[in-house]
Amino acid sequence: MTELPELADLLPTVDVVDVKTATGNVSLREFVAGSLGSSPLWIKALFAVRVVVAKALRLETATVPSRPGLRPETVSFTPGDHAAFFEVVRGEEDHYLLLKVTDNHLIGYLAYIISPDHEFKVVTLVRYLRPVGRLYYNAISPFHHLVIHSMIRSGLAKYRQ
Repeated sequence: MTELPELADLLPTVDVVDVKTATGNVSLREFVAGSLGSSPLWIKALFAVRVVVAKALRLETATVPSRPGLRPETVSFTPGDHAAFFEVVRGEEDHYLLLKVTDNHLIGYLAYIISPDHEFKVVTLVRYLRPVGRLYYNAISPFHHLVIHSMIRSGLAKYRQ
């Protein structure tokens, strides 16, 4: 996928690539803070159901992840720092941010990429580590799409001028 040069090194190593796009008049920091800082009740309910599934599948992250408040000025581009329950892998201010969450069944990446004309790409990359990773992702995939769309709406709306 040549339209994702920021992720070119990861693309050959992952099993799932999902790209959602949106356009809005917010900065990358505002978009990330808005999308990761929002947690509607229905998403909290989905995470509660996920806890039951995760325990049944013996996943390491069988708890509801904490989502401390994220503001545009606290969004870090420094590898190893955290954004919500993700770890920062790398990024470039006003260009892209790559985040990662690791469990014993899969590695999930979430990338935010902004173009000069304010088109945002929200990219989910998944690498299965065990067969249960595929089973788990296939089970949550329909909900994943709903959650990502909700995150995009929140990212565009929260800091809209």
